Amino acid sequence: MISDEELDAFRVKGEKVRVVRDSIASNDIRGIVVAWDADQVLVRRPNRNVVKLDRNYIYQLAKEPRLDPLE
Repeated sequence: MISDEELDAFRVKGEKVRVVRDSIASNDIRGIVVAWDADQVLVRRPNRNVVKLDRNYIYQLAKEPRLDPLE
């Protein structure tokens, strides 16, 4: 699970993050971290829709190479 400090750093920087949910790259969510609580994270996508995601997914900067969740 991602820590509050990491989420706060993503929010303050305002950089796009990639949320890796499974091994299929096209299922990744890209956007900006807006808010979070103990179980979920709100990510605003480029089309301005907000998505609620589980904190157990992999969160990384979008410009970094994609991490495979099965490794």
